[in-house]
Amino acid sequence: MQQAASKPVRDPDVQVTAAGDGARVVHLSGAWDIRAIESRAHALQSALRDAGAVDAARWDLSRIERFDHIGAMLVWRAWGRCRPMKLELRREHEMFFGACESAAAAPSSPKEVDRFSLVVALGQGVFAVTGHVLDILQLFGQLLLDAVAVARRPRLRPWREFSAGIYSIGAQALGITALVGFLIGVVLSYLSAEQLRLVGADVFIVDILGIGIIRELGPVVCSILVAGRSGSAITAQLGVMRVTEELDALSVMGISKTVRLILPKLAAIAVALPLLVVWTCGVALVGGAVSAKIQLGMSIAQFFSALPAAVPDFNLWLGVGKGVVFGVLIALIACHFGLRIQPNTESLAAGTTRSVVTSITAVIVADAILAVMFSDVGWS
Repeated sequence: MQQAASKPVRDPDVQVTAAGDGARVVHLSGAWDIRAIESRAHALQSALRDAGAVDAARWDLSRIERFDHIGAMLVWRAWGRCRPMKLELRREHEMFFGACESAAAAPSSPKEVDRFSLVVALGQGVFAVTGHVLDILQLFGQLLLDAVAVARRPRLRPWREFSAGIYSIGAQALGITALVGFLIGVVLSYLSAEQLRLVGADVFIVDILGIGIIRELGPVVCSILVAGRSGSAITAQLGVMRVTEELDALSVMGISKTVRLILPKLAAIAVALPLLVVWTCGVALVGGAVSAKIQLGMSIAQFFSALPAAVPDFNLWLGVGKGVVFGVLIALIACHFGLRIQPNTESLAAGTTRSVVTSITAVIVADAILAVMFSDVGWS
């Protein structure tokens, strides 16, 4: 037997009839889906508007053969985004108008929160920063206690980890710090020489480069490079150990992670960064001397012979001291964010990024504080 042919689906249609009590009845029939109404949308909208007031009529949608969200949205807008009082609807079509009602009710709540959203965000930010600062101070206190314990028991001293940190943080960073320092010296000398030449004060190029590089630029630039290079590596290393559960294994074996992992890194960066600051300042001064010879005709020997008289010794010790302070800050922040990483790769990437950004910000803030504290010292 041949299968009976399926009944064709009619086009969408809107008809208005009168009921026995004189009330109007709006009948919707046919296919009300995207395929059927895409070419008749304007005509159907006009027909729905001509049907009259929504609440003054009874709407009969039981004759609709095909329905989807597009057809429901067309009818919903014609109703003024409100369901009429008298409505006859198939049960399987109820979900479409339920979705329309949910979408209309969603945007109504945030208006009351917008007035205080800025205050709430500020409070949350202050609370988060305060939590990080307290955790870093707690970590620093624990490291002080561990340092005292290691000093009393020489067998606990992690010399291998300390020497490895000196090599990775200090020796392997000599190339990049020398390159950046030399270029900074060249650029600063070139810009200063152009201005000094106009007023005939060529000799003061030594003062500008000596004070600017040794006191400020050398420690800050070197610390930023170390924060981006070594600080991120420390955070990533601790984060990977968290992901692979090595930190949990150390705790199970009774080995202190602060003694074996964090204390050697902090000691290594506190020793290596001041040496890198001296190295970076020296290379930057060489670059400045080369540029001064090209721009002003000042010999390199004359430049360095005038440097001790132009730059008091305190500036060198201040630069080295900044290196120690910045190194401790970078190590604490890097280890803090490394220990907070969750055992997943997304947290590892986000924690490393936050560690670098926070370290650089802390270095700049600390440099500003030290600059204000020692603003009257080291000029003569």
